[in-house]
Amino acid sequence: MRNHSSIDRFVEFADQALRAVAGTATAERELPGREFAREPLSGEEKKHSARLMRINHTGEIAAQGLYHGQSLTARSRAVAERMRRNAHEESDHLAWCEQRLGQLGGRTSLLAPLWYAGSFSIGVIAGLAGDRWSLGFVKETEDQVVRHLESHLARAPVRDRATLAVIEQIRRDEAEHARDAEAAGGAPLPQPVRELMRMTAKVMTETAYYL
Repeated sequence: MRNHSSIDRFVEFADQALRAVAGTATAERELPGREFAREPLSGEEKKHSARLMRINHTGEIAAQGLYHGQSLTARSRAVAERMRRNAHEESDHLAWCEQRLGQLGGRTSLLAPLWYAGSFSIGVIAGLAGDRWSLGFVKETEDQVVRHLESHLARAPVRDRATLAVIEQIRRDEAEHARDAEAAGGAPLPQPVRELMRMTAKVMTETAYYL
């Protein structure tokens, strides 16, 4: 196995960051709900769904940043590889959100580079705290994301089956990542940390709905 130099790793992370924020993600799995993509929606339904999908796309950019940062500072090779694998698997989510946004005539967040940079920094800090805490951070993050997606399933237009299918599949994947992180030894985070994470996510989601 090749030992990567500091320059190699910098180039790798720069490439990952650009792919995350530039809208060039590709999916290995087909877009969920693609058979419903042409079903008619009102202008207001499209607008609301597009804003919800922009929030979800922003969350996926943040997830890429978190996993990239955590993989960079992980103590063990196994945990670093787990974080890289999670980021790769979630690139499907990023691509799906982009595709559905395009179908709805929406756009991605204007603050995408900021969301990635901030999340990458948080991921670096989580990794430096140690592998058990980093895995615990993944568990808590994904648990919060699942609850957030469940709220979107309730808020999205009932007729927009294409958007609902995308959100539901992402919810299932995130729940699996949470279970995997816990099984790998993730430590429960202190309540103040969980509350701070919720507050940060709330600011991001409310901002992304409009920007």
